Amino acid sequence: MTTDLSAFKGNQLVSSDLFKKLMDVNKTLSGGGGNGTSRRISIKGGRFREMVNGEQVRVNSSGSMNIVILSSSGVGRTYFEGTYDPENPAPPTCWSADSNAPAADVPAENRKASACRDCPMNIKGSGQNNGRACRFNARLAVAVENDYSKVYQLQLPATSLFGDGKDGKLGMQAYAKFLSANEMPIIALVTTMYFDENSETPKLFFKPARPLADEELREVLELAEHEDVQKAITLSVYQTDKGDEKSGGSKAYNPKTQGFEIEDEPAPKKAQKTEAMDEPEEEVAEPTRVTSKTEDAPKPAGKLQDVLSAWGD
Repeated sequence: MTTDLSAFKGNQLVSSDLFKKLMDVNKTLSGGGGNGTSRRISIKGGRFREMVNGEQVRVNSSGSMNIVILSSSGVGRTYFEGTYDPENPAPPTCWSADSNAPAADVPAENRKASACRDCPMNIKGSGQNNGRACRFNARLAVAVENDYSKVYQLQLPATSLFGDGKDGKLGMQAYAKFLSANEMPIIALVTTMYFDENSETPKLFFKPARPLADEELREVLELAEHEDVQKAITLSVYQTDKGDEKSGGSKAYNPKTQGFEIEDEPAPKKAQKTEAMDEPEEEVAEPTRVTSKTEDAPKPAGKLQDVLSAWGD
């Protein structure tokens, strides 16, 4: 058998986009397939932890971190049955990518209801401290300021998503609404995320830091097209086939590498008014509309610098 493949090089297919896709099969068969390097930023323990392939490589203990937000998933839900054991991690029992219904790949026997709103795990008291057992979350694809060559996944729990924006402290939804009211694309500026020092579990607030320089913006927009961005915001849960744990079946889910943040819920606080679309957590209020007429938000400005100045530090 000849091993000379030079004759194949003259085919016009070689330079086509289709050819590049076909080469992915070679990569998979030669052991080069898979998800490659997995990067995420964990907020476990109230610290920003850089995780690469499930291993912690750096810790930021300053309480704040500057990032550029490249893309985001919708708000989803995840339900873990029983008490989480870090020594024996298990896949979530049920999950939803849109907060409306269980994902198509959730096993039928694991579904508690056909719609999330009818699920008993979405009732107050089904979880710890009178909370809900099924929790809201969202995934962001982000880059670290001044390093626009790598994509990180950042998973946000319900407490970092929702909130009323009191005293200018905005959860992600309120922050995004504030930027939209001021006609500022979130990808065009550096965002500072910082921990709520008064929260018993990791909870983030967000505020604008500075606009991106023209050269930075070009780099960021190019990075936003990378396939790692879509991977970072896609909810993927891999289950081990029954009976296959010892026979080399599908790889078991591991929160350390898959990226689900498992935190104990904080102790219940005194009752407070909540405005909920579906009331994600008892202690978390859904954000009110943030517009130019809202008293707690600065008025829209024509220039980004005016908005940043209005926020100050």
